[in-house]
Amino acid sequence: MTGQLTELEDQDLASLAIGGNQTACSELVRRHRDWVYRLVRAQIGDADESLDVTQGAFIAAFGALDRFDRARPFKQWLARIALNKCKDWRRRALVRRFMLAAAPLTEAEEVADPAPGADIAASDRSELKVTLKAISELPASLREPLILRTIDAHTQAETAQILGLSEKAVEARVYRARARLMDKLKKI
Repeated sequence: MTGQLTELEDQDLASLAIGGNQTACSELVRRHRDWVYRLVRAQIGDADESLDVTQGAFIAAFGALDRFDRARPFKQWLARIALNKCKDWRRRALVRRFMLAAAPLTEAEEVADPAPGADIAASDRSELKVTLKAISELPASLREPLILRTIDAHTQAETAQILGLSEKAVEARVYRARARLMDKLKKI
């Protein structure tokens, strides 16, 4: 049965999953987990948090499968859910930062400094981390088209459809995002 499922389209697997077929759910996760994780990681910047948000995106998607429009590509629908989960995570992160700032100063002394040390900054891994952080600090209106076009390799038309924008708007936002990103990285 598993071999047969790998040959099905995403829309057909979604229909089977709605009917309670756990193997179909597993196949959808297997097909999409890597790119969803990359999309989320590029949005958030933290590997551990990205795993949690990715898992949340799949849970939300499977909870909403009955509302999936089979006329739309499954990948675009899932990308929109993942981006919404990233926005939710950002809102919660703002609240967490506020709560940390509101804590007494004696408690704030115990909070670890998230900045990488000088020895880590020299490595390639650190440069990637800095770049992902810079991307995650871009406004969502620029970050989302940049990630979908450059990291996830969606076409301009697919990106426009996912974000509900015109193709020209996607092109302009990707251009502005790259310019801002270059400015940020030059200052580091």
